[in-house]
Amino acid sequence: MSDISSEVERIFGIKTTTSQNYRYALTHTSYTKEKELPYNECYERLEFLGDAVLKLAISNILYKMYPDYAEGEMSKIRSIIVSDNILAKIAANIGVCELIIASEHEYKQGITRLESVSACAFEAILGAYFLDGKFNELLDFLEKTFRDYILEIEQHFAKYNAKAILQEYTQSLTKETPVYTLIETHGADHNKTFVVEVSYKDQALAIGTGKSKKEAEQKAAFEACKKLGVLKNE
Repeated sequence: MSDISSEVERIFGIKTTTSQNYRYALTHTSYTKEKELPYNECYERLEFLGDAVLKLAISNILYKMYPDYAEGEMSKIRSIIVSDNILAKIAANIGVCELIIASEHEYKQGITRLESVSACAFEAILGAYFLDGKFNELLDFLEKTFRDYILEIEQHFAKYNAKAILQEYTQSLTKETPVYTLIETHGADHNKTFVVEVSYKDQALAIGTGKSKKEAEQKAAFEACKKLGVLKNE
């Protein structure tokens, strides 16, 4: 347990106190089932707490960064920032994925690389730090870690919010909404690429690819928006 908490300290630069919680934060449910351990020794309860901690921290950061923004504008940026896609990128970049504990079978299948798993583990660590009374330290860490992502999203918001933009546009024309169809997947289970087509009124508009269905849908929507003239090319 102390080895894992030491690695977390190295990555986050924040001292840990309750070392056991950090092991739980990095333990996937497949491992607790395999070893017949109690449910609360996996990351799910801590992830529930960490999700709330992250949203509060990001809200605080956005409130300070954009003093002129309305609640709705900040909410839209926050929803993208706390998405599995962004959290998984950060978890991979800082090395959280390497610490996740899973059953032997799931580990070989690459489950620790899945966006949903790495994002949950990241949030669970935040929950463990919160229980250690380290919220102020977390704020500093999260501001440094997320600042560039926030700036990127704010500057290119349409790219990240294309599904909502496309739906608003189509609903301004008719009651019909865009339809997203998964047309292809390829790659290993832990490293799949998804190909999605978006159509409107039975007419294909665009295709997008991504490491998750959501990412592929967002890219397809963005291309559709450009094709329809709703958005300019970025």
